[in-house]
Amino acid sequence: MVIITHNETEIAEAVSGTTLAPDTELDPAQLADIEKFEAQLARYRSGELDAEVFRVFRLTNGIYGQRQGGENQMVRVKIPAGILSPQQLSMLGYIADTYSRGWGHITTRQNVQFHYVQLDDVPSVLRDLASVGLTTREACGDTVRNVQGCHLAGACPHEVLDISAWAQATYRHFLHNPIAQRLPRKFKINFSGCATDCGQAMFNDIGIIAAVRTPSAFAANGVVPSANGSAPSSNGSDPPAPSAVSTNGTAPERGFRVYVAGGLGANPHPALALEDFTSKEDLLPTLEACVRVFDRYGNRDNKLRARMKWLVDTLGIDELRRRIFHERRFLLASANWPGGIPQEVLEHGDDPAGVSTEVVPTPMGQGTPVTLRRPGDYERWSDANVVRGVAKGTVSAYAWARLGDITSEQFRGLAAVSSDFGAEVRVTNRQNLVFRDLTEGQLPQLFARLTELDMALPGAELARDVVACPGADTCNLAVTQSRGLAVAIGERLEEEGLADIGGIRTNISGCTNSCGQHHAFDIGFFGAERRAHNQPAPGYQMLLGGYVGQEKIHFGKRALRLPAKNAPEAVVRVARRFVDERHLGELFHEWLERSGGAKEVGLGLKDLDDFPAPDVAPEFYTDFDETGPYEVMVGDSECAT
Repeated sequence: MVIITHNETEIAEAVSGTTLAPDTELDPAQLADIEKFEAQLARYRSGELDAEVFRVFRLTNGIYGQRQGGENQMVRVKIPAGILSPQQLSMLGYIADTYSRGWGHITTRQNVQFHYVQLDDVPSVLRDLASVGLTTREACGDTVRNVQGCHLAGACPHEVLDISAWAQATYRHFLHNPIAQRLPRKFKINFSGCATDCGQAMFNDIGIIAAVRTPSAFAANGVVPSANGSAPSSNGSDPPAPSAVSTNGTAPERGFRVYVAGGLGANPHPALALEDFTSKEDLLPTLEACVRVFDRYGNRDNKLRARMKWLVDTLGIDELRRRIFHERRFLLASANWPGGIPQEVLEHGDDPAGVSTEVVPTPMGQGTPVTLRRPGDYERWSDANVVRGVAKGTVSAYAWARLGDITSEQFRGLAAVSSDFGAEVRVTNRQNLVFRDLTEGQLPQLFARLTELDMALPGAELARDVVACPGADTCNLAVTQSRGLAVAIGERLEEEGLADIGGIRTNISGCTNSCGQHHAFDIGFFGAERRAHNQPAPGYQMLLGGYVGQEKIHFGKRALRLPAKNAPEAVVRVARRFVDERHLGELFHEWLERSGGAKEVGLGLKDLDDFPAPDVAPEFYTDFDETGPYEVMVGDSECAT
């Protein structure tokens, strides 16, 4: 191992109060990555290395060019399964202050991004991250990206398995793996611990959901498990009925249901079931077989049709399954065959948290019926942000991060809270954080500490929790300021007394690429250029009715197009109508269907699709957070996330 010694006073202060040792061992593979980056950066500076080659190299190392061009880079830090230690949180705060602009951003894929990092500073950033066990390697580029996992894994009363160690094992298996370095396109893997699918497995290249097969179901179905890995009979529209078999013929077997070829973007595809049930021993070989098939048959000539989802269109789901099973069957011959239970799982276990017999489990998933029943700031926070019901009696509590932004002061404050309370922290796919392994007695003090950090609003499952991609602030592809719209929507909901309602998730993307996941949630927007009175103007397409959960996904349907400045009013009207009309326990997409669907609800908003003349309302021709006239400036796509 190589020792990295930090002599800088700033770093010592950055990690004060945490367990980071002054001398930290750096993994040899990470050191090699950093030294290679330094060498290739020098070659690029000297003109020896072609700019396009350096761009691909840079992306594979998690460094993404911003729309501002020049030396401005976005650094994407991988957080596998969202797990962060106190010293890692402290280091993120140090990096925000030292190399960025005093804040970082949580993404919808459990990464943390820093913007406006100067290219020559990147090696120093990589070394500092490596000193606390963090990496940017393969966070961008045509690689296996950050492996996500449900943020409450191991602390959820509903889970079938704790998928934490499985997600970590998958991350480690594909990091630096030769088969995953130059894929036809990016490749995304998500884990969920149960069918509630808080990990959002159903719109990824591979989505893994913990499942059980039982002897009774096996007997009822008369299904004989295949010895050669042949595909189940299924048209792919719904998950096949779980065949039931067990290792001893009597007890239920816990394992996984694997879904493949899902994706969002301009052409969303639902993930389709690969087989009825995948055993624990077969999970990693199955995942590697999927990656190998994608590497071999993915489209390398057309990036727009290169994702795993397009193989369903070109091959058909049955043929895609056949090729994956064929690859898996002979993977035993590989020198690094990944079969069996991974070491991480053997060491850390995967037993579910279990359900308490004394506390009603907190409902989870999209459409969670959160109700603020009590007055008082602490009581409202406790009603909305605390998860209870696990057998071991601990509780979890959300810290709400507006737009997923965390200041350096908040990073350090969160690190201190995690250390002082002995609580694990995970980032969520809705751009918040959750503290786990707490006691009920710690909650009032935690609330007080989060209040000091301005992170104690009840928001994790309420309407105020608007999710947005970075948008035209920094992204080359965005055509609108999605973050500005998210702020405006939040402000209007607060003004109308609707920010505290549960059961509505709003997601925004600055273009059609769905980095903000606008297709998958109740209310979605994606940015689009509009023209009115012979002038360009910022606009959005509104979608309604997206839903992911219970091993299903519904993509939102188009409701109407409208000016950017009218989008907040559209959300307010839809939210108010939902509150006034919904039946007890009714989910948003169920209410929408009962109300005639997205188009019908959109008709009631048609008056909002109107651009006043520029001299009457000039603000309609200026985007949020901008001062000058709206202008589309789309750069070259480096690597749409």
